[in-house]
Amino acid sequence: MTQRERQILEWIRQDPMISQQELAEKAGITRSSAAVHISNLMKKGYIAGRGYLLREEKYIVVVGGVNMDIGAVSADRLVARDSNPGRVTTSLGGVGRNIAHNLCLLGEQTAMVTVLGQDAFAQSVQENAADIGLDLHHSATIPGGRTGTYLFIDDSDGDMALAVNDMAIYDHMTPEFLRQRLDFINGADLVVLETNLPEDSIRWLCDNCRAPILADPVSTIKAEKLRPVLGKLAALKPNRLEAELLSGMSIRTPEDAAQAARRLLDTGLGTVYISLGAEGIYAADRQGSTAWVPCARCHVANATGGGDAVAAALAARMVLGDSLADTARWAVGAGALACEAETTINPAMCWDNIETILNRR
Repeated sequence: MTQRERQILEWIRQDPMISQQELAEKAGITRSSAAVHISNLMKKGYIAGRGYLLREEKYIVVVGGVNMDIGAVSADRLVARDSNPGRVTTSLGGVGRNIAHNLCLLGEQTAMVTVLGQDAFAQSVQENAADIGLDLHHSATIPGGRTGTYLFIDDSDGDMALAVNDMAIYDHMTPEFLRQRLDFINGADLVVLETNLPEDSIRWLCDNCRAPILADPVSTIKAEKLRPVLGKLAALKPNRLEAELLSGMSIRTPEDAAQAARRLLDTGLGTVYISLGAEGIYAADRQGSTAWVPCARCHVANATGGGDAVAAALAARMVLGDSLADTARWAVGAGALACEAETTINPAMCWDNIETILNRR
C-alpha cells in the first residue's frame, strides 16, 4: 500500500460516507486521481465494494527466526589458515524475518514471534522493524543471549568455502514460550511457521493453534520437523527438494509434481504450493483444485530472496481469500520481483510492481 493510499484509507475509516470529491480536496489531487486510488484499494482488498465498507483489521503472525547474516568474499583465491583480503558485508536475514519484511512491504499488518539476543545485532533488528512497521511486541529478548547469526565465506568465484551458523537461541522458543503468546497467535488471520523452531515446539503449536498455518520447510534437513504435523497445516510451501523428501518421490515432470502433491494432501494437508524455481509453482488442494503457474519473466540479479517473497505473497493472498490459481499467480510474480534486486529484500516489493511483472510479454 502506498503512503497516499494509507492516507485515503484512514479518511474513509473516519467517514465511510465521504465522497471522492471530498477525498480529492483533502489530498490536494483531482477527483479522477482519487478514483484511481479507490480502485486500487478495492483491488487490493482493503475496501469491500460501494459505500466504502472497510475490511476488518487483519494481521498475520510469523513464528520463526531473525538472523544477522555476515558474508565475506575473498578478492583472490582463498589461502587456508591465513588472512585473506576481500569484502565483508552484514545484512538482516532469517527466513521468518524475510517473509515478515516482504509482508510489510505488501501492506499487511504483520507481527513476529521470535527471540533476540542481548547484543548489537538485536538493536539492528529492532530499528529495522520500527522502520518497516513490523510488530515485535510479542517477541522476547534472552538475557545474555546471542541473536541468531549466519557467517559465510565465499571464494573469489562466489562459491561458498565455509559457513557457520549460530542458531542456539531458538531453543528458547519452547512450548511454554509459545503458550504465553497463544491468545495473540490465535487471533491472527494466518500464522506463517518456519522450521528454525525446535521440533517439539512446532508440534505443540500445530496442536494448539486455532488460526490456519502456512508452513515453510526452510531446508531439506529441517523439513523433517513438519512430517508429523502435515495433516494439521492449512498450507505448505516446499521447494522441489523439500517436496521430494516429504512425499517420498522424485519430481521431474508435471505428472510427478501432481502425484507428489496428492501424496502430501493424503496426509490431511489442506493446500500445497510446490515451488519449482524457473518452472513456476504447482498448486493443489483437498477440494480437487489444481494449478500450474509458469515462472514470470524477470531479470535475475539475486535469487536468494525469491522463496521468502513467494511465501509472503501466498500468505497475503490467502488472507484476502483469493482462489488457488490466483494465489499461486501472485506468488510467482512476487518471487520474480524479488529476484530482480541485488539485495535479499527488494524494496520495490508491492502489488502494483508484481502486477507489472505478471503482465510482461
